[in-house]
Amino acid sequence: QVQLVESGGGLVQPGGSLRLSCAASGFIFSIVDMNWYRQVPGKQRELVAGITSGGRTNYGDSVKGRFTISRDNAKNTVSLQMNSLNPEDTAVYYCNGAYGSRYEYWGQGTQVTVSS
Repeated sequence: QVQLVESGGGLVQPGGSLRLSCAASGFIFSIVDMNWYRQVPGKQRELVAGITSGGRTNYGDSVKGRFTISRDNAKNTVSLQMNSLNPEDTAVYYCNGAYGSRYEYWGQGTQVTVSS
């Protein structure tokens, strides 16, 4: 079955860094566009960063220049390097896979808390 398993979340001080990873299984990873979303209670889930099957990347305005998304098709993983974190980055981060408009997969989420 399809699985997306996130790891790497936790508590970090403002200005610090974290690296999130997502391990995928159960589908052909290399042809699927992969994304990271985040959600704060009471707010809509927002796109943080995306990387297409061809390696093209895009970022939400609030994270441009601070976050970097990457993928390793040999290991079926997608990562999110997060630098210069601030309290507004506190959220549950979700790994997402999308293939056209028909197939979409979600992980269970990992909590990131930025606080001193």
